[in-house]
Amino acid sequence: MALKAKRYTVTAALPYTNGPIHIGHLAGVYVPADIYVRYLRAQNKDVAFICGSDEHGVAISIRAKKEGVSPKEIIDKYDAMIRGSFQRLGISFDNYSRTSAQIHHETASSFFANMHADGKFIEKTTEQLYDPEAKQYLADRFVTGICPKCDHPEAYGDQCENCGSSLNATDLIQPKSTLSGSAPELKATKHWFLPLDQYEGFIREWILEGHKNDWKPNVYGQVKSWVDDGLKPRAVTRDLDWGIPVPVEGGEGKVLYVWFDAPIGYISSTKEWAKREGKDWKPYWKDDSTALVHFIGKDNIVFHCIIFPSILKTSKEYILPENVPANEFLNLEGNKISTSKNWAVWLHEYLDEFPGKEDVLRYVLTANAPETKDNDFTWKDFQTRNNSELVAIFGNFINRAVVLTHKYYAGKVPALGELLPQDQAVVEELKQFPSRVGHSIEKYRFREASQEMINLARLGNKYLADEEPWKRIKDAPERVPTIMHIALQIAAALSSISAPFLPHSAEKLRSILNISEPLGWDEIAQQTTLIPANHSIGEQRLLFEKIEDDVIVAQLEKLEATKVANEDENRTLPEQKELISFEDFSQLDLRVGTILAAEKVKKTKKLLQLQVDLGEEVRTIVSGIAESFTPEEVVGRKVTVLINLAPRTIRGVESQGMLLMTEDKNGKTVMVSPDKGAENGYPIC
Repeated sequence: MALKAKRYTVTAALPYTNGPIHIGHLAGVYVPADIYVRYLRAQNKDVAFICGSDEHGVAISIRAKKEGVSPKEIIDKYDAMIRGSFQRLGISFDNYSRTSAQIHHETASSFFANMHADGKFIEKTTEQLYDPEAKQYLADRFVTGICPKCDHPEAYGDQCENCGSSLNATDLIQPKSTLSGSAPELKATKHWFLPLDQYEGFIREWILEGHKNDWKPNVYGQVKSWVDDGLKPRAVTRDLDWGIPVPVEGGEGKVLYVWFDAPIGYISSTKEWAKREGKDWKPYWKDDSTALVHFIGKDNIVFHCIIFPSILKTSKEYILPENVPANEFLNLEGNKISTSKNWAVWLHEYLDEFPGKEDVLRYVLTANAPETKDNDFTWKDFQTRNNSELVAIFGNFINRAVVLTHKYYAGKVPALGELLPQDQAVVEELKQFPSRVGHSIEKYRFREASQEMINLARLGNKYLADEEPWKRIKDAPERVPTIMHIALQIAAALSSISAPFLPHSAEKLRSILNISEPLGWDEIAQQTTLIPANHSIGEQRLLFEKIEDDVIVAQLEKLEATKVANEDENRTLPEQKELISFEDFSQLDLRVGTILAAEKVKKTKKLLQLQVDLGEEVRTIVSGIAESFTPEEVVGRKVTVLINLAPRTIRGVESQGMLLMTEDKNGKTVMVSPDKGAENGYPIC
């Protein structure tokens, strides 16, 4: 293992407090960050794991306006929800702060004031989008329009969520204010800009040359695309009333751009933590022997790899990130996760609906993490990985080892006897797992690391299956103590190796094995005996439980209900046709009828030939309803018939009228039918 830094500052992207956390956030940022930090701590590294709520985004203002409450009510509500959900899942932050905290306001304001005093900004008046109805300038997220790069019709003013392109609001085609729905106008306003073009050489040298071989291709590629396109000055202030006031003369009515102040939140959160713990915060941000690592999603790459480093560079004191291992996006059941459409698996709901299964979600999101490309979460895969891997491999091995130890040796670890070649091979392979898993974690390959962890459980399962102690106890009882001793050493190793991935289960396993403290990874790699002979283990308990089909069906039905609700909400009705006079309408002769007989028209898929009773006569009508109704279904149905439509021959059959039809929400044809009491032949008026 090659951890060389004296200390580690690990940050996880600050979540917006405009809604709860979902599995996309977890897979992209928080679970891999927590695995990495738990691993570092297991190696006795000095770590500061930093995060906090981002409470100044325009998304907060949008949510507040939508719900008719103040921004503070929104941030307080969701900060508590997010904070509690992270804690329940086992995300082990050293400090989780808030950008509304005084220490953050002071830190961000100081950054801006110092940069302003040093002449690091450009002041210029530009034309920004302004909503004359709402009487305010429109921040990025208050504008939607057509993306100029992919033609997506609902791109935001700062980013297109369809193609991932970063935008300016003025780039949008046919922009529209989300406040009033009207087309905004351009209006002059003064702002402070960070001249990113002046930092292009620095970014090129630092990342494109310095990290060409050790940063993830998706991160490197996005930075290269931006640099090759030419960096341009970017405004770091906004015309808003929610945020950190611009702390210089002329800044009245303006606030710091959220992407200026939010990353500084890592620093203010570190200050808050250090003050509480009696530490000096400066080495964690200003000492070259510290490794700074940002865990983010791919939509934040530009801000963490270009804008924030450029801000840090202006001071000449702060370290730059050693790595920014951004993940791609996680989809849900084949569709992009959408908070606005409620197409998501929300963490707080999962924790309530799957009590005691925190680690199952952590494992599945890790095993299927979108590390190099977008991946898809499905409830079926969730069930399969739980039942086939956590239960059938990991849990089954531990259960076997514990049950047999109690059955044969009263719950005490038997002494190690003579090692046969197969025993020696297993012991030596066990010692390789700390480096295998550790190497993958250090390279930010958490999927690979999780599978190596499961492979250790596979090793134990295979060893017991091959050596069959339940048979040897009868024909070679002297052999069984060695088999069980080795199996229990594998179990003990798992209690530590699995801890970064499955912290709750690892703690439970240590309790079962009666191990008070986690074993050191170096200890596992070097020693044959991890728990000694005659050590008493606890009683057997299931580590993982099988998830039945009905549980998964319930989750799929929940998503299907969301999809139907979205379709209903987004369904648009045809525009009203041009007005007609009463005389025009009175020319339509609509009558009540009853279908007496029906048969399919030969060599067609859509047509039924109907015999319709209209009171004084029976007419033949050909109708294109065969894909929605069988002949048997329509016989006896009351229908509305337009009887004075000129006859028309269809597939050799003369049709003498037309049925009135519409569609249901699923697009299926349905009849516009009179009440059952209506008499055949009576006019409809």
